[in-house]
Amino acid sequence: MLKSPVSHPNLRQRATAFGRLVRHSAVTPRSGETRKPELATNGHLGVTFIGHASFFVQIAGLNVLIDPNFARWLFVLKRLRKPGLRIADLPPIDLVLVSHAHFDHLHRPSLRAIAKRTKELCGKAPVMVTPKHVHDLVSDLGYSNLIELDWWANYTQGALEVTHVPSRHWGARILKDAHRGYGGYVLRAGKNSLYHAGDTAYFAGFREIGERLSPEVALLPIGAYHPEGFRNVHTSPEDATKAFLDLGSRWMIPMHYGSFRLSHEPVDEPLQLLEREAAAAGVADKVVVLDEGVTRFF
Repeated sequence: MLKSPVSHPNLRQRATAFGRLVRHSAVTPRSGETRKPELATNGHLGVTFIGHASFFVQIAGLNVLIDPNFARWLFVLKRLRKPGLRIADLPPIDLVLVSHAHFDHLHRPSLRAIAKRTKELCGKAPVMVTPKHVHDLVSDLGYSNLIELDWWANYTQGALEVTHVPSRHWGARILKDAHRGYGGYVLRAGKNSLYHAGDTAYFAGFREIGERLSPEVALLPIGAYHPEGFRNVHTSPEDATKAFLDLGSRWMIPMHYGSFRLSHEPVDEPLQLLEREAAAAGVADKVVVLDEGVTRFF
């Protein structure tokens, strides 16, 4: 006699909720503006928000991309805001940093197009830095050199030192490859320093990163925190504010919100809550919210 199939209400609920995200993104008009990059002079640190967790950073005379994702669609999820820059408008890129293997941070078509574009401009492809055990995902994308780092290990290019730092997240590309590394990066060159947290929940490591590396500018994620269980791997605006205080950084730039609807909080809520939390903590004047494509010099 055949048994009735086992009921999985949690799976059904998750599928229904994800279906709502897909439908919402599909019918939402894509907003935002694409600009041409503003280039740094006189050794200034330039930070340009591309969208989601993607940044164009100018430091130590080098052009660096972090978690570049120019996709219009992330599988079935439509990008809600245009990338702030176009790959065709970028200068030659010296270095690309990838924080972990999740599809919204490691976007293979974007990475391939960046390597191709730079090689066309200057004859040499960029270097890529990743966590450990990500090499097989990027080895065919055309980069001149692939560097894998453990937590607290360094890579130096010219006057720039890049340190791979811990986070509280996970690095699997698919369900069965949870061995992959993950984390953030601190970039330091002379008086300039910047921290990109990648994906992370709030954890004690923020204080250690601040004590050991003292990043001046902190790029911190503020979205994908609802339902509550998502805070096990993502920071809410409240968590990001606490992280900023732990780091002791001078400036905070929020990221990981607005571009892709990855969770169930309203799209406009993360920035609204961040404004409230930063004001309550007395650091509202230290939060720099960048529109996509806008460059801030430090």
